Amino acid sequence: MAYYKTIDGNKYDGELIELADKLTNNKAGNNPISKADAAELLEAVKDGATYSDVEKDTVAYIREEYTWTDAADEWFRTEIRKWAASK
Repeated sequence: MAYYKTIDGNKYDGELIELADKLTNNKAGNNPISKADAAELLEAVKDGATYSDVEKDTVAYIREEYTWTDAADEWFRTEIRKWAASK
């Protein structure tokens, strides 16, 4: 059963939000997501057989609200697109 987190009235995947918080030490903006962190996030997204709308919204939220290194952002965008296209 999925765990959801509601932020500003929107439902997100709670486990992905918690992982992003953990990877950035709960300091969005102060500890950017690295390429290694991005790989961990991608694996968490890929843990299910599908890419749900909630997961898509959560990934968009994390990409917008958290600071990423340029390399991590570019790598993650490429990999998530490749993976999502297969779903």
